[in-house]
Amino acid sequence: MVEYSSPNTNKPLHLGHVRNNLLGYSVAEIIKASGKKVYKTQIINDRGIHICKSMLAWQRFGNGETPQSTGLKGDKLVGNYYVLFEMKLREQATLIFENYRNNHIDPPTALEVQIKEHNELIEKLNLKSEEEVKKLDYEAIAKLGANFDFRLKEAIDNNLFISSISNFILHITPESEKDVIEKKTKQFDKLVKNVTNLESKIIVEEGKISKIARDSSEIMKAAQQMLLKWEAGDEEVVALWKKMNQWVYDGFATTYTNLGVDFDALYYESDTYLLGKDVVQTGIEKGVFYAKEDGSVWCDLTDDGLDEKIVLRSDGTAVYMTQDIGTAIQRVKDYPDIGGMIYTVGNEQDYHFTVLFLILKKLGFDWSKNLAHLSYGMVDLPSGKMKSREGTVVDADDLMIEMSTTAKEISQELGKLEDYTDEEKEVLYKIIGMGALKYFILKVDPKKRILFDPKESIDFAGNTGPFIQYTYARIQSILRKADFDYSAEITGIEIDIREKEIVKQLQEYPAAIQLAANKQSPAVIANYTYDLVKLYNSFFQNIYILGEEDEAKKVFRVQLSKKVGDTIKAAFALLGIEVPERM
Repeated sequence: MVEYSSPNTNKPLHLGHVRNNLLGYSVAEIIKASGKKVYKTQIINDRGIHICKSMLAWQRFGNGETPQSTGLKGDKLVGNYYVLFEMKLREQATLIFENYRNNHIDPPTALEVQIKEHNELIEKLNLKSEEEVKKLDYEAIAKLGANFDFRLKEAIDNNLFISSISNFILHITPESEKDVIEKKTKQFDKLVKNVTNLESKIIVEEGKISKIARDSSEIMKAAQQMLLKWEAGDEEVVALWKKMNQWVYDGFATTYTNLGVDFDALYYESDTYLLGKDVVQTGIEKGVFYAKEDGSVWCDLTDDGLDEKIVLRSDGTAVYMTQDIGTAIQRVKDYPDIGGMIYTVGNEQDYHFTVLFLILKKLGFDWSKNLAHLSYGMVDLPSGKMKSREGTVVDADDLMIEMSTTAKEISQELGKLEDYTDEEKEVLYKIIGMGALKYFILKVDPKKRILFDPKESIDFAGNTGPFIQYTYARIQSILRKADFDYSAEITGIEIDIREKEIVKQLQEYPAAIQLAANKQSPAVIANYTYDLVKLYNSFFQNIYILGEEDEAKKVFRVQLSKKVGDTIKAAFALLGIEVPERM
């Protein structure tokens, strides 16, 4: 069973989900091609405070609008209200934070004490920071040049962080003075480290007050109250939850179709979040878990080089680890023929899955040895990392549209589609654009972080999807022009070294599938295909095919071309990439 996607139902799928889906789907297809039965699944995170944020914002500010009334996909509409909630929360929390920092506090007594303690610590840290700055030998630093002198004084006068100022020293210092000031530079670096350390502590303390401010805001309390009502089965809240989640599911379905991925089984967190609690008692009886005095239950993994992990809170509620334990067990019950599970999740969850697999092993589940975490790095665009709270997330739908648009622009520049109808052109643009996107992401080892550049990915030369698609289309053109029977078995001919290399590469395809399945890496298939295409293009450019006078050789070369085309198509299908019959 391969799990991938697993989104939250409070926003649309984004660029990170794209890599997740492409990896999970491709690995499932590769394992299937290696000879194993595969179930594709996802767990949809359809409950929790983040879902209630969107619900509350729509309830307060939505004026009854729907996907139908706005013309928006349901997931986008719900995502807009998640962003709106965060904006309203930030407005409220900022005012509260300013009051807290000025000790204008009117919360419960215990909270008042907590905030005062944070404020007092911040003031102490500020004083220490000022003392460190006073230790600076300002006259010695002044010798380093007027430019540096100005920047340092400006930073200190404006109470700015000075941790980066030492970088200016050697950059602007004349070569003749560098030896003289080396000692002062080291002293200054030590000072900077001290101040930076203090500044970091101040940031941490202010962050704690900021969290208290967010949690104290009226709108956050209202969202938490809505979550409690949902858990209690409040009819009005549950009805709103079902309605808005359905909007999101409808939107997701469109995105998945356009992305070319599918699933055999769906799990919902609203059904699974209580799973695993019954396993806790079994774990205690087996000595795997232990209860603390406050009633919370833990798993001690220190002997395994890890830490202690909570599996049940003191109030009896489950944590994500407990849910994942229960969900894994439930999946094996639902699909008894499962021999292993692969979780496609970002590398920020590496530790979580190490712990999960170890706990399941300690609980005595033999299949736990066949659990794997398909860990992958994040995806960035040249413009920077995605942030969903601010509404600047790179939307998956928008990205796919942009890929088709970019493919259209480049294709029009090349001017090779004159005999295509407009409808045929649009289909081709999508095939090229999606092929570029998928190949660019899948050709990279999953563990590596990716900087994705849409324009760079749509290049008809080099290690790109469109280059390989073009080679496939070129082969189909040869087959259409071959106006003779090329099905006969050919023997007894001498073949060129380039042809031998292609044959050898074709023979490696089954092994490439097994290697990709074992490594859970579509990059193996992507790079195998690129190597095959390079060999074929060398052959195409240097050897006659249809122009060959020897009939047996001509038939063999058309057969070889067809086999290469068939292999490209099969390999790209494992990556979820379509190939066009002509380009």
